[in-house]
Amino acid sequence: MPSLLPKLPPRGECPKAEAFPGPPANGYAFLPWLLMGTGAVIEVAKGKAGYPWLGGPGILAFAVLYGKVVFRAFDKKRRDERATFVLLGALAAVTYALGLGYGGSWLLFFPLLSLSCGAVLRDKRLGFVIMTLAVSVGVISGIRTGDPWSNMTIAYGTFMSGMVIAALLTLSETVRELRDTRQELARTAVEKERLRFSRDLHDLLGHTLSVIVVKSEAARRIAPRDLDAALGQVADIESVGRQALTEIREAVTGYREGSLATELDRARSALSAAEVEPVVRQSGPPLPAQAEALLGWVVREAVTNVVRHSAANRCDIVVDGTPERVTLTVTDNGKGAPAEPSPAPRIGGTGLKGLTERLAAAGGSLTAGPAPRTGFRVTAELPVDPKDTALDAELTTAPGNG
Repeated sequence: MPSLLPKLPPRGECPKAEAFPGPPANGYAFLPWLLMGTGAVIEVAKGKAGYPWLGGPGILAFAVLYGKVVFRAFDKKRRDERATFVLLGALAAVTYALGLGYGGSWLLFFPLLSLSCGAVLRDKRLGFVIMTLAVSVGVISGIRTGDPWSNMTIAYGTFMSGMVIAALLTLSETVRELRDTRQELARTAVEKERLRFSRDLHDLLGHTLSVIVVKSEAARRIAPRDLDAALGQVADIESVGRQALTEIREAVTGYREGSLATELDRARSALSAAEVEPVVRQSGPPLPAQAEALLGWVVREAVTNVVRHSAANRCDIVVDGTPERVTLTVTDNGKGAPAEPSPAPRIGGTGLKGLTERLAAAGGSLTAGPAPRTGFRVTAELPVDPKDTALDAELTTAPGNG
């Protein structure tokens, strides 16, 4: 039989994730930009540069520092380390030394320095640093060449290199974070639906099967002396089973809404079949559907615990409402707490724990523990007109969702 529970997407996968462009994986995408220094390399190779024994090692130092900086820029943790800024400072020192010493094509190292700054500095410091580099290269170019158009071109190229790269990398990281967030939200939604479905099954089947067992025992017990009464119990078992099938189908599709009156009637029938005297008292104004649905779940779970665990002969169900709040109390005179204790203080089995979370989401509360004299008591309080919209969303999407 195929599972009715939603399938969780594998970790690391997101539906249609390929629609989002991802950032470059590492600094290899920045290495081809080193070709901008080809003119300086040719000058050194042809001996046209003064002091080639300084120019050659300077180019090599620039290339090594540039590679280290851009590779560290793709690792968020390493990008923020002090060593990265030390390397960036050393790269700036080499760039200024080469530009002041040689000028001309050597000034093309400034756009590469700006690119490195844009990859590392992605905060308020970036604008000041890039502007400083652009002005600096313009001034150096003016000193070396005296050509104002050359000054503007190299300054503009330096400014745009840093700003565009910073914008692209920041955008790429934002897209990646949004993709990860989308994936996590999808996983969370599926996990919540799994939790909703498992709790619905617990509350539905736990109560229904308990009623079926109790009525079956009653039919077996009275059959030898009253066949008609036993057949009545069997008919009730058939009715409960059919109703359970309907409720399970509705729980799967998420459309089932509980009715407090219906649950109280079922509680009377289940308690009577278990030879527990039901005493039901209800007062107060009519309740909205959402509040009735939640209180219906409380009645169902509490009565199931009475039938299965209490060994009681009397159960009092009291609904006391006011225009602001409604209180539901289920008290038995049995032997005490349910058989399935929860780690949470004063709360019983899985069902009571789930109900506590449901009522809390709607602005209410649930307490469970020994009654003052003997037996066990469950008390639920709920606003008549909940201000928290979480209740409406929960009951609309999945009734009984905890």
